[in-house]
Amino acid sequence: MLTEDAATVLAYHERSKHQLNRYAAGPQTLDWDAQPDPFRRFAGAPLTPLPLPADNEKAAWTSIFSPGAITPHAATRESLGLLFELSFALSAWKRFGPDRWAVRCNPSSGNLHPTEVYLLAWGLGDLDGGLYHYAPKEHALERRALLPQAERGAAATRLLVGFSSIHWREAWKYGERAFRYCQLDMGHAIGALRYAAAVLGWRVQEVGLEHAAAARLLGLDRADDFAGAEREEPEAVFELRLGLADPGGCDPAAWMSGAVWSGHANRLDPRPMYHWPVIDQVAQASRRTVPPPAVPLPSVAARRLLPHTRAAAATLIRSRRSAQRFDRRAQMDVHRFWPMVAALMPLTDDGRATIPWDMGPTPARVHAVLFAHRIDGLAPGAYLLRRNPSAQPALRAALPHLTWRQVEASPPEAPLYELAHNPALAGTLRTLSCHQAIAADAVFVVAMLAELSPQLQNAPWHYRELLREAGQMGQVLYLEAEAAGLRGTGIGCYFDDPMRELLGFSGQSSDTWQILYHFSVGRPVPDERITSSQPYQEPAP
Repeated sequence: MLTEDAATVLAYHERSKHQLNRYAAGPQTLDWDAQPDPFRRFAGAPLTPLPLPADNEKAAWTSIFSPGAITPHAATRESLGLLFELSFALSAWKRFGPDRWAVRCNPSSGNLHPTEVYLLAWGLGDLDGGLYHYAPKEHALERRALLPQAERGAAATRLLVGFSSIHWREAWKYGERAFRYCQLDMGHAIGALRYAAAVLGWRVQEVGLEHAAAARLLGLDRADDFAGAEREEPEAVFELRLGLADPGGCDPAAWMSGAVWSGHANRLDPRPMYHWPVIDQVAQASRRTVPPPAVPLPSVAARRLLPHTRAAAATLIRSRRSAQRFDRRAQMDVHRFWPMVAALMPLTDDGRATIPWDMGPTPARVHAVLFAHRIDGLAPGAYLLRRNPSAQPALRAALPHLTWRQVEASPPEAPLYELAHNPALAGTLRTLSCHQAIAADAVFVVAMLAELSPQLQNAPWHYRELLREAGQMGQVLYLEAEAAGLRGTGIGCYFDDPMRELLGFSGQSSDTWQILYHFSVGRPVPDERITSSQPYQEPAP
């Protein structure tokens, strides 16, 4: 028996599916001149500019996957500037005719960026202890709360990064399906934070908070500060581990007692044309009501199968883009393919974690079905990467009619199973990805698959976590594609049930196994009409 909240979440997932004969409910028209403001600001909050040191950061992309290869940076405003520059900052301004828009290091569906980022800091010599909102356009920190003077120097340095979602940013374009996309974007953001922290030699650990505690910590329960503005949904909080020792000390929420608050949120869309109540319903039903148990960080293993790139991590991260078109004739060598597959595996054979999957002990619950179109050395067809070996019996029981032979050439780090050979998949995937050519023209496409209803039965907040895991897989593929000299793009629009039918789910499994995300990788075809300029023309002080 499902709880009421779990039933609400599953009903939302069913309702928000795209089908071949209809799309999920969304706006009938879009006024692009009235698009919501992509930048949240807090009027009256003191602004602290951050440095932009990424041009001088030379650590190689491959070095961040070897524990101990990078000496941990000291916690300063300079290192915070690098952390945010490589995770949530602008990466370029684009222009097409009269239109000008920004792209960011962290990907977002539709470039709408519903994710807001906060920093809770104390013990830094060059930054007052308090809660800050990150303003990406200015690459600066808006101080939302100043900690009491007596508390600011009372403990060793601690840094926490919190996330929230503004659902309307996505719903403005995507309607009821927007809650899914907000959670996928959360996964992108979590991955972006982990990679940026790795460049600094830092680790990241989730802080176990239930919904109400996260709202209090981030100041998102302060109704007057959001009067007349779109509210933010608290999502998750992570601590930056600056060294090997557990920072311990006081509960972060206790530090906010007596804080002095400032700032009022801006209105992003003064004239919204639609309202989607089901988004509020699924958000409420999927809120975590109990904190997760406190557990130590897992040990980290060096990644063994690395891409053949000499790029600096800072350069590769800032050059990430979402492809708009692919060269349909492009081929990929299988030796460039295997490191990308291995990067999706969270654990080594001896149970140690790999970056960016080392932030907690949660086992992998999302698996990857890879559709190979044009990979030299791998026959066209469908393959399964089961990211957690314990899930293999359930997957085989759900898909008994498929071959389930392990690909002989697959290395131990990338255990790929053959599901079916099919040289004519490209056209089918185009149809099932909402008729988007990018799914047919890619060299390969990934469908991310999870067992849904059993996960939600007693913990409906796992819905968010599963979507975030899929989004984090997308972030891995974005950056691994860049490292392989290719490009990726997430595909949130696909026909849910027809896609599962293609794989052959039937019976009970048809209600259990669901597709959460699509992703495609290929050789990009640039649009020469779009010009690009630097994100921050003048160096920040």
